[in-house]
Amino acid sequence: MSGPLHHTLEGKVALVAGATRGAGRGIAVELGAAGATVYVTGRSTRAKRSEYDRPETIEETAELVTAAGGRGIAVPTDHLVPSEVESLVSRIADEQGRLDVLVNDVWGGETLFEWESTVWEHDLDKGLRLLRLAVETHAITSHHALPLLLRNPGGLVVEMTDGTAEYNRNTYRVSFFYDLAKSSVLRMAFALGHELGPRGATAVALTPGWLRSEMMLENFGVTEENWRDALERVPHFGISETPFYVGRAVAALAADPDVARWNGDSLSSGGLAQVYGFSDRDGSRPDAWRYMVEVQDVGKAADATGYR
Repeated sequence: MSGPLHHTLEGKVALVAGATRGAGRGIAVELGAAGATVYVTGRSTRAKRSEYDRPETIEETAELVTAAGGRGIAVPTDHLVPSEVESLVSRIADEQGRLDVLVNDVWGGETLFEWESTVWEHDLDKGLRLLRLAVETHAITSHHALPLLLRNPGGLVVEMTDGTAEYNRNTYRVSFFYDLAKSSVLRMAFALGHELGPRGATAVALTPGWLRSEMMLENFGVTEENWRDALERVPHFGISETPFYVGRAVAALAADPDVARWNGDSLSSGGLAQVYGFSDRDGSRPDAWRYMVEVQDVGKAADATGYR
């Protein structure tokens, strides 16, 4: 299964919260490629940008979903505002009568966290804003969306984070606030698993590896076409993956009739590729978290051989 799961999600309805760019966009597109109707939300639209002030928009994501074979529907939403999320879910209920997949991908913290700053050194307002964006948005969205998802058996909730539960348990992640945010989302999936499992639905935490997002490529001064040019400056970037790789992970989970076996678990794009057999767009199967433990974090020279 090197490519998308064509037509396996026809008739299914998904909400990707935080789908403007990065992993959220990749997930939305791959759900569309599998035939789903996908509601994509975010704060950056063609009429107004978020504080990121970047060119990507939710309308563009919706068009990519439709072009991939699904139906993309863009709904501008600030997931920190409960009334906006409530209106969003009411619209999905009115238009579709169901919700099969909820992907909580809202993040918004790239401009807020300060690398390796202690809690007393980190700008407090930025740290607290990061927690609100990364954690509170997920709770608000789940609160309003899960009753609709539970109308039909077999629903799936994907909590997007950075790092597996095992890796984050043993590794300091960037700063106090970043570490807390990503660990909190992992715990959210565990808690939701307990609440959804007996009601016929599944919740998982999912992490991509080193993501070649629009912002990451820009930071390294490369594009998706020439991303390997960055390896001389950032050698471990050789293990990186496109946002569509984790998108295919979500599509595979959503199409799996036995997805409940993962309920409450922490999963990764690379790990699921080994189970479901999908690949990234270049045909490779990066396993970033194993690479980080066995190569990067122990100080070995960068070499992705055997890891992608």
